[in-house]
Amino acid sequence: MRIVSTLSAVALATLVTAGAAEAKGCIKGAIIGGLAGHYLAERGVVGAVAGCLGGRYLANRKARREREIDYGSRVQPRGGYGQRGYSY
Repeated sequence: MRIVSTLSAVALATLVTAGAAEAKGCIKGAIIGGLAGHYLAERGVVGAVAGCLGGRYLANRKARREREIDYGSRVQPRGGYGQRGYSY
C-alpha cells in the first residue's frame, strides 16, 4: 500500500509541475506515422515515434524560416551601372 501511495504522489507532483507541451507537428506526424507503421510493417509505435520526430523537425524548420529576416527586401534597387540620375 505504501508503494501505491508513493507512486501516486510522484505522479500527481509530476502532473502539477509539468507545463504546457509544444506539440506543433508532433501529433499530426505521430498519427500519420503510426498508421503507416501499423499497416506497412506492423510497427505502429515505432512509426508514431518517427512521425513525431519528423513532424517536429518540419515544424521547427518552418518556424525558423518565418523568423529569418529577408535582408534583400529592405534594400532599394539602384538604377544600375552608369545611371546616376543627373538631369541637365
